Amino acid sequence: MKRWLRLIGNMLASLVLVLSTVVATAQDKYPNKSIRVIVPVAPGGGTDFIARLIGQKLSEAWGQPVIVDNRPGGAGNLGVEIAAKAAPDGYTLVIPITSFPINPSLYSKLPFDTVRDFAPVTLVASAPLLLVVNPKTQANSVKDLIALAKVKPGELNYANSGSGTTAHLAGELFKRMAGVDIVSIAYKGGGPAVVDLMAGNVQIYFSTIPAALPQVKAGRLRALAVTSGKRVNEIRDIPTVSESGLPGFEVVAWFGMFAPGKTPQPIVKKLNGVVVGILGMPDVREKMSGQGLIPGGNTSEELGVFLKAEIAKWSKLIKEANIRIE
Repeated sequence: MKRWLRLIGNMLASLVLVLSTVVATAQDKYPNKSIRVIVPVAPGGGTDFIARLIGQKLSEAWGQPVIVDNRPGGAGNLGVEIAAKAAPDGYTLVIPITSFPINPSLYSKLPFDTVRDFAPVTLVASAPLLLVVNPKTQANSVKDLIALAKVKPGELNYANSGSGTTAHLAGELFKRMAGVDIVSIAYKGGGPAVVDLMAGNVQIYFSTIPAALPQVKAGRLRALAVTSGKRVNEIRDIPTVSESGLPGFEVVAWFGMFAPGKTPQPIVKKLNGVVVGILGMPDVREKMSGQGLIPGGNTSEELGVFLKAEIAKWSKLIKEANIRIE
């Protein structure tokens, strides 16, 4: 009996060694076939732009096809779920939309765990918002706007591009930090919000920079501040909200690249290295800048810490503001 047990033990040890060698060989040869990058929205827009830009450079770097797979639906949750359940071999990646750290607090039950089911690769890009007002609004600065809102409680409206979006939460954070009563008006997207803002139907909006800046330059909107912690290089003359009347205010939409949760660390690190290198390329940085994006490029560990901090930050605000998905 002992002989048989010893024999079985030796066979199992040999099997483990063989499997380990196979896995190590597969990781060393990664990638040796096409890579799929899931984009959980329809073609067009910031997430799709980023995925296609990075995908093209990844394909050039590794000599393998990189396929952008658009899977819209469920406020971005459908495509993310597909990625969470994909084989953890590095051949399926996902770049979630900016509501990724927000959705755990908006939905009572998600078909995935936002932290556990994903392996962070790197922060790809961030996108500060631009606080803009209708030119007829009697506010030329953040301080002016806060003062006006306090004089007219409940009379000023701010547009939001959809319940739970970054623009919506920026408005709610502004209300709480400034101690003002402004009314949220929901729109189905940023386009209609900008149109109504120019028409004077609402007075305030936290817009993406590409959507609002042309209207600011044309005099149809007035820019008061950017929502990032630092000024944006391309519009250095526009101050931050934090420095111009509301210290500590910071809201930045961001895009990260993730792999399925159990993807081996050697593959994650290999992905991180090549994507960070791509984000440092001058042509990539220029193209991102043209879309109002600030290139990222941190470690996978740093992205993991940042994701948890963002989930906690927005969870607190969503509970305080009693924001719900209708």
